[in-house]
Amino acid sequence: MTTAPYDPRSGNTPDAKPLNLEGKRYQAQAPKPQTPFDPMSMKTPDYQAPTTPKPTTVFLPIATIITQSGEEIDVDANGRAEDGSVPVGTTKKVPTGGDGGGGGGGGGDNNSDRAKKKSAYTILFDDLEPLGLGSLVEAVLKPLIEDPGISEEQFTTSLRKSPQYQKRFSANKDRIASGLKPLSEAAYIAMEDKYQSVMRNYGLPESYYAKGEFGVQDGFTKLIANDVSNTELEERIMTAQDRVLNANPEVTAALKQFYPGITNGDILAYTLNPTNALKDIQRKVTAAEIGGAALSQTDAMGKSILTTSEARARELAGYGVDKAAATTGYSAIGAGLQRGSELASIYGESPYTQATAESEIFKLSGQQEARKQRQKVTGLEKAAFGGQTGITSGALARDRAGGY
Repeated sequence: MTTAPYDPRSGNTPDAKPLNLEGKRYQAQAPKPQTPFDPMSMKTPDYQAPTTPKPTTVFLPIATIITQSGEEIDVDANGRAEDGSVPVGTTKKVPTGGDGGGGGGGGGDNNSDRAKKKSAYTILFDDLEPLGLGSLVEAVLKPLIEDPGISEEQFTTSLRKSPQYQKRFSANKDRIASGLKPLSEAAYIAMEDKYQSVMRNYGLPESYYAKGEFGVQDGFTKLIANDVSNTELEERIMTAQDRVLNANPEVTAALKQFYPGITNGDILAYTLNPTNALKDIQRKVTAAEIGGAALSQTDAMGKSILTTSEARARELAGYGVDKAAATTGYSAIGAGLQRGSELASIYGESPYTQATAESEIFKLSGQQEARKQRQKVTGLEKAAFGGQTGITSGALARDRAGGY
C-alpha cells in the first residue's frame, strides 16, 4: 500500500486515518473553559477557593475542673473542655484516674457519674442547710459520692435510712408506732422551734432546750412523739410555774405534803412529761391549791388552824371547788370553826369539826345535817346569852360562802 505524501497546507497526510482511541483506558479530557476575569469585581465569578478539611480530634480528659460555682467540667491536657472552651475561676483539679490514652474514656464515665452524684448532693444540701441539717447531709452523703454502688437517685433514701438521720428525727419512729403520721424535716424542726420559744418566754433554763449533735434537742423528743402542741406545752408550764412554783407558799407546801420528797424541779419535770396527761396534772395542782387555801388559815402565832389531805382536796375538786372557792370557803371556816367546836363541847352536842363545816360550806354530802348542827349550837348560845355569838358573827353563819 502506497502512502499519500505529506500535504504542507493542511498539515496532514491525505490518506492517513484518524486514530481510534475508543476502548483505550485513558482518554484526553477537554479542559473546562474558565470564566474570564471580571475587572469590576476584581474576581473570577465562578472561582472557588480550595477548602482545608477539618482535622478530626479525640477529646481525652485527664482531669476534672471544679469551678467556683461548684460545676465539674472534664478537661484535657491543655485545660480545654470538650467544647473547646477553657474553664475559668477554678478552685482545684481532681485527677480522673485516666492514662491520657485508651483508658481516658473510662475515666470520663466515672467523672460523669461522680458529677451527677455531686449535683444530687448539692441539691439535698441546699434544701436542708437552711433547716440546720447541713452537717447531717455532709456526714451521711459525702462518702457516698465516691461509692460506685450508690447512685444519685438513692441519696435521699440513704440519708433517711442512716443512723444519724434516725437519731435526729427519732420521734417519728414513735409517732408511727402510735398510729400518728411522721413529720417532715421542716415540720419537725418548726415544732421544736415553737417549743423552744415557749420555754424561753417562761424563763426555763437553757438546759431544757439545749441542742446536741446534728441539732437534736432531747427534751423535745417525747413531746413530738406524743403529739403535744406548743399550746398544750404552754399550759403545762403555766400550771407548774404560775399555779405552783410562783403561787402562795401554802400551795407548794400542800403539794409537798401530798407528795413527800417532791422538789421544784420534780414539779416542773412532771408537768413537762407528756406521758402524764394534762388533765391529771391540772387536777393534782387544783388539789394542791385547795390544800393551800386550808393551810393559809392561821392563828395569831402563824400556825395553821386547819388541816388538809390529798384525798379530801381531790374530793372537793370533784365537787367543782377550785382555788377561788377554796380560798373564800376556808376563810369562812377558819373564822368560825374554833368557836363552833367550843360551843358543841359546852352544850354536849356532836363535835363540830372542820369536816362538818366543809360539808356545809362546799355543799358536800351531808350539807343539810351540817347546817342544822351549826344552827343548833348557835341557837343554844343565843338562848344562854341573849345576843349574837362568836360563830354567828363570823362568815360561817352564812348558808353559802362566796356564792357556793
